[in-house]
Amino acid sequence: MKKDVAIKVTNMTKWFKYYSDKANTMKERLVRGWKKNKNEVHTVLKSIDLEIKKGETVALIGVNGSGKSTLLKLMTKIIFPNKGRVTTYGKLTSLLELGAGFHPDFTGRENIYFNAAIFGLTKKEIDERLDKIIEFSELGEFIDSPVRTYSSGMYMRLAFAVAINVDADILLIDEILAVGDQHFQDKCFAKLEELAKSDMTIVIVSHSLDAVKRLCNRGIWIHEGEVRMDGECEKVIDEYIKECA
Repeated sequence: MKKDVAIKVTNMTKWFKYYSDKANTMKERLVRGWKKNKNEVHTVLKSIDLEIKKGETVALIGVNGSGKSTLLKLMTKIIFPNKGRVTTYGKLTSLLELGAGFHPDFTGRENIYFNAAIFGLTKKEIDERLDKIIEFSELGEFIDSPVRTYSSGMYMRLAFAVAINVDADILLIDEILAVGDQHFQDKCFAKLEELAKSDMTIVIVSHSLDAVKRLCNRGIWIHEGEVRMDGECEKVIDEYIKECA
């Protein structure tokens, strides 16, 4: 393994099985008969080979359904490949789905401890970061309200504030920054620009092409489950736009 590699994807394929004509009740069984349920396999990603180096800021681009978010989930190890391997080197944190890792009945403050502990921080380490996390989130008095009362924008504020304060080596983001008000989106991108200048590796899925042009130094275009183009971010996005025009 090269010492400068943060994420390595080797001959990786991912498919999902879809079941159709499923009879869930006795009535449906009697009406449709006791035939075996049909299923079909949908291959989302096909024989992907990638290396992402430490310190790179990478945009995954492509149309909806191309496999971008699935690739990000594989990197996070929320799901696993059917063939091949996805290996990450270093501490990883992710922002993939609003509310993931939060308990709805806990307050924002309690969820900071809960979420940060999932990312491997001790109570002492969280104590040291708590004020900084709360300040960045701008949640004010709502920090002591149950997160089930939060709007999607408030979820994003809390999740992002925690993710950037757990001292991760790799940060994975999937469209979550499209949620919330313009002020906080701008604040998040300013922070990501700061992190991009550090040794942190960032992989982001976004349809905001202007934003990722500004942020990322590398672009990977996923098309129908395969890497169509991989290179300098602006060039990859320009080719993608030509294809979509």
